[in-house]
Amino acid sequence: MPKNVVSTDGAPAAVASYSQAAVAGGWVFCSGQIGLDPATGVLVEGGAVPEAERVMSNLEAVLTAAGATFADVVKCTIFLADMADFQAVNEVYAQRFEGMEPPARACVAVRTLPKNVQVEIECIAYIGS
Repeated sequence: MPKNVVSTDGAPAAVASYSQAAVAGGWVFCSGQIGLDPATGVLVEGGAVPEAERVMSNLEAVLTAAGATFADVVKCTIFLADMADFQAVNEVYAQRFEGMEPPARACVAVRTLPKNVQVEIECIAYIGS
């Protein structure tokens, strides 16, 4: 099955050996996004909520570049540095799925995340063949 790599200036450039997303067989696999401003490459300040807002904007840019929207997302995984941020991050996350059936989701607390961020989110969307 062929794979198409997705890249957009609307989200931070990949900083290691991965792509922002890959499309294969009608599925869009988005790499985890963190709260970096794509224009500056700098982490947004203020903690988990502003990071989550930037993460969701970065994911939206990657999804758009792949020909998808949040309505096409079937699964998300949220990684938190501190589960105490769950409710606040969940509120930001839920806004992007308002008015539609939310995707399946997992949320896990991890010891550390890249660049010591508070939030990272990845997703899988289906756009058909």
